Amino acid sequence: MSRSTPLRGVHESLGATLTDFAGWQMPLRYGSESAEHNAVRTAAGLFDLSHMGEIFVTGPQAGEALDHALVGHLSALTPGRARYTMIVDEEGGILDDLIVYRLGDEEFMVVANASNYAAVAGELAARSGAYDARVEDRSDAYALVAVQGPRSAEILGSLTDADLDGLKYYAILPATVAGAQALIARTGYTGEDGFELFVRNDDAVPLWNALSDAGSELGLVPAGLSARDTLRLEAGMPLYGNELGAGTTPFDAGLGRVVRFDKPGDFVGRAALAQAAESEPARRLVGLVARGRRVPRHGYPVTRDGEVVGEVTSGAPSQSLGKPVAIAYVAADAADAGGLTVDIRGSQEPVDIVDLPFYRRTK
Repeated sequence: MSRSTPLRGVHESLGATLTDFAGWQMPLRYGSESAEHNAVRTAAGLFDLSHMGEIFVTGPQAGEALDHALVGHLSALTPGRARYTMIVDEEGGILDDLIVYRLGDEEFMVVANASNYAAVAGELAARSGAYDARVEDRSDAYALVAVQGPRSAEILGSLTDADLDGLKYYAILPATVAGAQALIARTGYTGEDGFELFVRNDDAVPLWNALSDAGSELGLVPAGLSARDTLRLEAGMPLYGNELGAGTTPFDAGLGRVVRFDKPGDFVGRAALAQAAESEPARRLVGLVARGRRVPRHGYPVTRDGEVVGEVTSGAPSQSLGKPVAIAYVAADAADAGGLTVDIRGSQEPVDIVDLPFYRRTK
């Protein structure tokens, strides 16, 4: 049976279409997904992300344990900062992509995807056994609400005394928001400025309502998984299970920069990733823009001269570009050749390769 977040009743009262996602009942949309998408690009959207996992790693050697367990150099983070990183297996395959927040000298919070956080917690515990560090999965204790969009700071700022102007991108601070104790992170998955608020479950509904009221005159709307997916696609952000997976290394995904070979000590997957870093990739992750109106979808073959040279991992109509867009893995020797098409139900639809992201916000 699917689990429900603390905001399930709110979503139902708003008429949301609910769907099973990673074992959770989550809002897919509240009305028009294009309207929700456009609201985030022009004003703000309010998201329930309580299905995500929060894993705490604490102790004198917490940083060193994470350096060993993950591909990034997490012990180098200063308290109050965050880093995007990954956990891989011994062959370099991605088990999940993560954001790690350093909350204090001996306290880190690892945020994992909903479908993976139990496995990630187990791997972190196993890989930390030789270190003076404790791994605790506290996912059931936290709700996560995000406000994203150009007016998000204005909306959130009306409910807190926290210095949002001084909060940098990929930073976090403890604060009181609408009377609730929260961790405010300047992170998100939409390509816009925004904040993610970690609160106790009992505070989720009052916080959601307070944010809704504060943003009611500023264009804030509730937004579901459909808008979140098209927003992250336009921003060129990968999705685990689509662009990322156990059969993919960070270098395959064009994210080799997150692998830190210069950190002290060994880490899980280092030898395989070192080999991947020195090898020419057999395939490349690229952006595709359709010339026509038909949408390349996940799993559709990418072809050239009648030969399959790749596969679409994500695709949707782009509200910002006014054209269908997609991300795909294609053979390295075809990535620069041009003449690509996507097989959409037997019809070869021409596409152009473009640099990612498709959309970049004006700062």
